[in-house]
Amino acid sequence: MKIPVKITSSAKEYLSIMTEQNRKPYVRLSVSGGGCSGFQYDWDFVDSNQGGTLIEDLLILDSMAEMFVIGCTVDYITELGGSYLKVINPNAKASCGCGESFAV
Repeated sequence: MKIPVKITSSAKEYLSIMTEQNRKPYVRLSVSGGGCSGFQYDWDFVDSNQGGTLIEDLLILDSMAEMFVIGCTVDYITELGGSYLKVINPNAKASCGCGESFAV
């Protein structure tokens, strides 16, 4: 089975640290309607898989989100102004400046 989302080594390291700090074994990535471009990425710490696809033993991709993020890469970006998880989405036709919302 092809992995629907790739995780960079920096994102994997960050997710590992955050799950340990939050005492939850997984981070779930889902997509909801909203944001300035139509859809937005939602991140949450969870205790169980809850019907999603487990990636790299850390990230659970919500089954309803898969069609929006298939082929994406999750990266952890560190800049002068701050650090954040970034979803690099080749399927997005538009996105907002903060990178948290997108249109397909």
